[in-house]
Order: sequence, then structure tokens, then C-alpha cells
Amino acid sequence: MPIKAVVWDVDDTLFDYTTADREGMRAHLVAEGLLAGYGSAEQALVRWREITDQQWARFSAGEVDFVTQRRDRTRVFLGRPELTDAEAEDWFQRYVTHYEAAWSLFPDVMPVLDALAGSHRHAVLSNSSLTVQDRKLRVLGVHDRFEAILCAAELGVSKPAAGAFLAACDALALPPSEVAYVGDHPEIDGRGAADAGLLSVWIDRGGVCATVDPPAGPRRIASLSELPALLGADTRFGAPSTFR
Repeated sequence: MPIKAVVWDVDDTLFDYTTADREGMRAHLVAEGLLAGYGSAEQALVRWREITDQQWARFSAGEVDFVTQRRDRTRVFLGRPELTDAEAEDWFQRYVTHYEAAWSLFPDVMPVLDALAGSHRHAVLSNSSLTVQDRKLRVLGVHDRFEAILCAAELGVSKPAAGAFLAACDALALPPSEVAYVGDHPEIDGRGAADAGLLSVWIDRGGVCATVDPPAGPRRIASLSELPALLGADTRFGAPSTFR
């Protein structure tokens, strides 16, 4: 069946989260006078991302809520478990100020959204919260491109669970076979969407997952500029494909 809609991941798919996080944390540590305590900026950033992944896993598993994982990221990173909620939140919000100053879309995003504007419907499915992603998409100037924005914190289910992807299909009133999902993580996005029955597209921008062999199911592209051709010639049923 033809693909009628595209559901998008946000961070490191549309929005250059890795760069914003790196530049924001570097600026924050300098402003806080903490950079020297981590050996180097790169070591500090690696540690921050490790803690972010660990705390996000707790949130995804339902062990803590969204705000708690954010405060715990601060406590673990600083090695200060005694911080009150207010102190941890204040520190995190100061980081957010630097992080937001570095926000940007990837350069291939607007051209592909323009190219698909007349042919496909669009929605967002993120493992973040609606409060975070709604504002982010507004600041980046693309909020009005999406008719539905769904996030794990409000859905109560997160990727790669099939229920998250099926919720996006339900919001569009389309069966999974008529929906494509585009995301940057080969397992959370790629395999999850494929297992849920969507046309799964893994955008591999050469980041932390660049050396990962793609799981069975997702189509692997290196740029969003490849997406219109892929959607115009769905090859799940045997038609030739030039995609990896």
C-alpha cells in the first residue's frame, strides 16, 4: 500500500541534539567554573551523555518520572546526591539556557519537509515529553508542519514498544502499512518501527550508531534527501532498491 504519512523522531533526526548538547554543556561548565574538574571538555561531555542515557533508561522503564530523571542526571554528574530538588533543577535550567542557544535543525530537514509537504501527512513521535518537544519545534520554526505530536511521557509507552508507534498511526487514523517512521537509532527507532509494521527508515548521519550493522527491517539512508525517492517507490514487496 502507498505510504501516506511520515512520522518523525526529533532528536538527532530533525534537530541536531548531539551538537547542541555538546556545545551547551561545554559553555555551561565554563560558566559554572567546573570544566577543570573533569579533565577535559570531551571527558565531561562523554560522562554527561553516559549519565543521560542511564537516567533516560530509568524513565523509559517507568522507574522515575521525566522531571526526576532530569534532576538525577544533575546529582549523578556532579557527584552530589544531597542536592535538593530545587538546587538540582536550578543547575539543570542553567544548563538548558546554554543548550537552547545552540539549537538548530539539520540542513537537510527543511528541503525534505518542503518536498513532501504536498504528498504526505506528517507527525512526530518522540521518547521525550510534550512540554520539551512542543516548545523545541516552535522555536525551530517547524511546529506547524506536524498535525500530531506524541511523546512518551504523556503516552505512557516509549519506543521501541509497538504501542508507541501504533499510537502515532492511530493519531493519523492510518494503518501501520501506510505510515513511514524516520529515526536515528537503529534499534529504538529502526527495529521498533519495523516490528510494529511501519515502513522503517533509519537515518544514519554517522553518529554514535554509525558502526552498528542495521537490524533486519529498517531502510538505511545517509541523508534525508534520499527519503522522497524511497517513499515514492516503496520496495517492501520486492521492487528494486538502491538503499542500503
